[in-house]
Amino acid sequence: MTVTQDLDFWSLVVHASIVVKIVLALLLAVSFISWVYIFRKGFGIRLARAQTEQFEREFWSGNDLNALYQGAVAHRHSIGSLERIFEAGFREFSKLRGQRATEASVMVDGARRAMRATYQREMDLLERHLAFLASTGSVSPYVGLFGTVWGIMHAFRSLANVQQATLAQVAPGIAEALVATAIGLFAAIPAVVAYNRYAHDIDRLAIRFESFMEEFSNILQRQSAVR
Repeated sequence: MTVTQDLDFWSLVVHASIVVKIVLALLLAVSFISWVYIFRKGFGIRLARAQTEQFEREFWSGNDLNALYQGAVAHRHSIGSLERIFEAGFREFSKLRGQRATEASVMVDGARRAMRATYQREMDLLERHLAFLASTGSVSPYVGLFGTVWGIMHAFRSLANVQQATLAQVAPGIAEALVATAIGLFAAIPAVVAYNRYAHDIDRLAIRFESFMEEFSNILQRQSAVR
């Protein structure tokens, strides 16, 4: 082949050493998985934000809490995270309120603990796969660099028996090695961007959840005082 053919992308991949091919296959697989998680997480966060906004409108519009609770129970498998937090808190509050000897502070504390437990579960669901994106963004460039270093070593070893090395002889091997670094960056950059964006969005949702729990606890405190 000519030097131009040797520097064609697919030719570089085909003629790369076995170690570099393994590195490329690993990086491409990780990149594919990260893109799947990027799209899934993006849709999931948008849905969580929309469900949160809808429930906040219903809650602060003055609807009866019992009616909201019954609606949440009836649609338990399709409601959003904030509505699940509300359901857990109101369910615990109603159970303790049915026990006439229970003090008001105990009822509110029980509801707050129930909401906090549900909050943790919902945050775990929202943050699922973020660690994979973070790992992809931080590790992929180094994996690609390993493939590059190995490819360069392989290229120079192949020149050991050549009396006079020329650029035409060295360039294809170096280019093969650099492909690994390029693929590593291709896998890392979208993962880093997505991780930073989604982590920020999830933090904003977490703040809204925590604010709601505090405000709802105050409402339950007032209701427990007039039972």
